[in-house]
Amino acid sequence: MEKNKLSRIQAKWQSLLAESKKAVIPYVVGGDPEPAVTVSLMHDLVAAGADMLELGVPFSDPMAEGPAIQKGHERALAHSVSLRKCLAMAAEFRAQDAQTPIILMGYANPIEHMGYSAFADAAAEAGVDGVITVDLPPEEVAAMNLELKRVGIDNIFLIAPTTPDERIPLIIQQASGFIYYVSLKGVTGAGHLNTDEVAAKVKQIKAGTELPVVVGFGIKDAESAARVGAEADGVVVGSALVNLLGDESRSIEARVKAAVSLLRDIRSGV
Repeated sequence: MEKNKLSRIQAKWQSLLAESKKAVIPYVVGGDPEPAVTVSLMHDLVAAGADMLELGVPFSDPMAEGPAIQKGHERALAHSVSLRKCLAMAAEFRAQDAQTPIILMGYANPIEHMGYSAFADAAAEAGVDGVITVDLPPEEVAAMNLELKRVGIDNIFLIAPTTPDERIPLIIQQASGFIYYVSLKGVTGAGHLNTDEVAAKVKQIKAGTELPVVVGFGIKDAESAARVGAEADGVVVGSALVNLLGDESRSIEARVKAAVSLLRDIRSGV
C-alpha cells in the first residue's frame, strides 16, 4: 500500500462518519450454500446496504460458532471449500467492486498451514482488507501482524464480555481497522442481547482507543440492530443470515433472496 494512502476500511469509516451512518457488516461462509452462489451473494448484500463484508473461511472445528454457522461450515466443507478457494472468491468479487472492504474471518490453522508471509501476499493479491482470526490471541500474533502490516491488511480482534479488563489494552494495541465486540457470552447466535451491558462495554473499549467498535453475535433483525447500533459504530449480522441460507425447504434462489431481504431490513433499522 502506498504510504499515507487510506485503506478501504479506513475510507469506509470516513465516509460513514461523514454521513452520520453506522456500519452494517454481514457475515457469510465462503461456499455456503454452494460455491457458485458466494460471489453473487456478496454483490447482492452490498446492493442491499452492506458497508463491509465478512467472508467466513470454512473450518472443521469452528469452536466459536453456534449451530447455525457450524452447519454453514459443514455445507461449505462438503463442497471442499478451502482458504485458497475463499481467496479466489474474494478476488472474483474484487474484480467488480473496488470499494467494499472484505474481511476474512476464520481460524489460525489454515493460515499457519499456508504460512503467514504467503497468506499475507495471497490475501493482498485477492483484495482482502482485514483478517479476524478467532483463536489467535494477542500474545501470539506478532509474527502474523508483521506480515499483514507489510501488505496493508488490518488485523481485527475480538473482545468478549468475559475478556478481563487488564487484557483489553493489550488487544487494542495489536488491533487495527476496528474492534469487534462480542455482545454475548458463548457462541455465535446464542442468548439474548442486554443493550445496557453492551453500551457500558462499548464505552469502556472506546475510552482506550480511537478505533471504531462494532458489535456482533446476537444481531438477528432490524430491532436488535437498531438497539445495538445506537451504542456502537456498526453491527455484524451472521447467524441469522446463515440460518436462512441453510433452509433446505427452499430453493437456493429463495434462500439468497431471504438473506438479502433481511440485510436490507437491518440496514433500514440501523
